Amino acid sequence: MPAPLRFAFLHGGGQGGWVWAETIAALHHQAHGATVQAKAFDLPGCGEKRGMDVSQLTVRDVAAQFIADLAQADLAPCVLVGHSNAGTILPLVAGLRPELVRRYVYVSCIAPPPGVTVSEVMRPRHAIADGATGETQAARLRRMFCNDMDEGQADDFMAKLGHDHWPTLEALNETGWDYEQLADRAASYVICTKDQALPPAWQEEFATRLQVQRRAYIDAGHQAMNTRPQWLADILLQEAHIP
Repeated sequence: MPAPLRFAFLHGGGQGGWVWAETIAALHHQAHGATVQAKAFDLPGCGEKRGMDVSQLTVRDVAAQFIADLAQADLAPCVLVGHSNAGTILPLVAGLRPELVRRYVYVSCIAPPPGVTVSEVMRPRHAIADGATGETQAARLRRMFCNDMDEGQADDFMAKLGHDHWPTLEALNETGWDYEQLADRAASYVICTKDQALPPAWQEEFATRLQVQRRAYIDAGHQAMNTRPQWLADILLQEAHIP
């Protein structure tokens, strides 16, 4: 019997494991008889871990908790799929517990240059427009995350935001990013060509910094797992079949 296709999923900032539900369902539906084992994880402060005290956690603390959860999940070696701010966690997994993962897939993931914080990278995208435009924070988030959703889907997604909190100011102020350990890690980057949060040109730069061997392109905004789950699932299944 062929070995199961094992996937682990890690969400981005302001979201939780719930964001992957549509893509995981599509994986099972589109696996063509293959056995799929998939689990979406929550970081401290998010999803099933809401309410945890995350005020003092560093990026490395967050990564250590995720690694412990992944090691207990009996998915190794898996295809580890990260989204957005998960790009700050996956390289730490690659350096600390490489045996847990056989391939990394970054879906519109951020990869700040060494010496630069996530907040500094994102400042141009998060700047709230002045009074001339009247854009509120909610409108800005809707524009960045929901630009390829219909009104009903955007309303539903926006209602889910605001309940999950990416751990700590400490994590957002991290500058000690290290990508040297990624040189020999099998990895791919999914570039979302309609992304209004991380523009495609940024994603190309991040993919280079993460030293991926393959790039895939998907005609979607930042939330490709919600708006194009079947397309993303096809890409992930292809990645899982690469030796």
